[in-house]
Amino acid sequence: MSDEIGKRIGDYQILNELGSGGMGRVWRVRNLITDRIEAMKVLLPDLAGRQDLAARFQREIKLMASLEHPNIAALRTAFTDENRLVMVMEYVEGTNLADRLHQGTIPVADALNYIGQTLSALSYAHERHVIHRDIKPSNMMLTPHGVIKLMDFGIARAGEERSLTMTGTTLGSLSYMSPEQVKGEATDARSDLYSVGVSLYELVTGQRPFQAASDYAIMAAHVKETPKPPIEVQPGLPPALSEIILMAIAKEPAQRFQTAEAFRNALSTVDAPPVVVLPSDQMPTMDSIPPAPAVTPRPLIAPAAPISVPIAAQKSATPVTLPPVPPPARPGAHRGLYMTLGALVVLAVLVAAGIYIPRGSKTQADSSPPQPAVQPSETTPATPTPPASIGSAADTQSTPTPPGTTLAASRELMENTSAVPSGKGSGAGKHLASHDKAASPPQEAGGGQSAVAAEEAAQLDRLEKEVDQLSNRAAAVNSGLDRLQQQQASAGYGLRGDMVARQASMKNNLSKAEEAVQRGDVARADKFTKAAESDVEALERFLGR
Repeated sequence: MSDEIGKRIGDYQILNELGSGGMGRVWRVRNLITDRIEAMKVLLPDLAGRQDLAARFQREIKLMASLEHPNIAALRTAFTDENRLVMVMEYVEGTNLADRLHQGTIPVADALNYIGQTLSALSYAHERHVIHRDIKPSNMMLTPHGVIKLMDFGIARAGEERSLTMTGTTLGSLSYMSPEQVKGEATDARSDLYSVGVSLYELVTGQRPFQAASDYAIMAAHVKETPKPPIEVQPGLPPALSEIILMAIAKEPAQRFQTAEAFRNALSTVDAPPVVVLPSDQMPTMDSIPPAPAVTPRPLIAPAAPISVPIAAQKSATPVTLPPVPPPARPGAHRGLYMTLGALVVLAVLVAAGIYIPRGSKTQADSSPPQPAVQPSETTPATPTPPASIGSAADTQSTPTPPGTTLAASRELMENTSAVPSGKGSGAGKHLASHDKAASPPQEAGGGQSAVAAEEAAQLDRLEKEVDQLSNRAAAVNSGLDRLQQQQASAGYGLRGDMVARQASMKNNLSKAEEAVQRGDVARADKFTKAAESDVEALERFLGR
């Protein structure tokens, strides 16, 4: 109130009020001796008739005085004044994360940094058996230097803490309470971790996992309702972060992170890629993108060259030139091409034979041996052969018939060059088949099988190494789980059931992977190696590695 401003409490002068609640008020004060600004918390307005509460607070004050951590607001001193218990705390300049959330959601990298510092403070406090019990963004102060200071430590630390916790509780505090706190059950360090998970949920999504119009509805939601995964609220979140938050706010304490350090280690594995925003003058434009290189289509079938058949007549020699054969309309229609080319060659031979052979040349045909159709003489130049391609004219083009070729030789040439692409032994079919074979490089017999065998051997070597590495990681995981089970057994609770099942699955999959590697079964070895690796990674995250 304004009437308190300027008053003195001991050696401190009240400057202004920082906050108030059922437990008292918090003031910003100045030490009149040192001139240092502090935060003063009046815990109880009157100790008369409440000595039990005063004694418990005094024990808490002594415990807090032992906490010295860079992420915890330090206790300076404490005293009584006119039946009031007074705590003098470190005054932290800056803003709390609840006020920071009014500006919008916090970037993932910043949220991980802030929560990591909070968990560091809690890990330190939990080792000294100090439970905060009121973790929420408004108790996380962010300094101008980016340091988180955890406030209000130990207010409800005593054994019968339920009445102290519920006294003066606000709606904001209820939104972060663990289910066991809501039900009034015994609480431990994992209750703080639940509250941290709820706070992290809000920092990265901008909303709390449970929202309702009444205190009772919020309390019931903590106990019964399943929260919506953070990644569904904010699709841009890393999936691993969403899983970590859901694990932290599990209903059962045994299914959460068991220590603040394990929680912090899990967060350290989350990759939060920075968002890079280019200046407007550096943004790429369509003009700045180089054009794709021009691609010249290569014809599947080379254009046919004109077929010339020189004819030596007794009285005149007139070359007969046939028009070029147009390429087929579609690449795969080789049968029609072969038949067309064969028919044209036969026609050219028949024309040449009819013009060349004179009447009464039967004796010459009987005495003249047939000349080879594919061997040019010194006086007859050979027709140039175009580049070989599938279905090109070179496959069916005949060498010009040399002078002196008889009708019998012409008939033999016609029979050997008839294009019948049925593969039944025709000369043209044989020639085309031999050309197709020459177009592709020969392979050694069994070469494909040897390549497959070599590839499988390489895969087996790789899988064997992966299984060996997984075995080493699994051994470390088993050792960590054994230690954790021993610690939890001493505290009266056991290991999470889903982690026990995951450990058994890891051992089973790893055993099957090793067996498949020994038998040389690549597919089975790869399947169970991946399954075992998934189990190992889940258990490592649980252990905070």
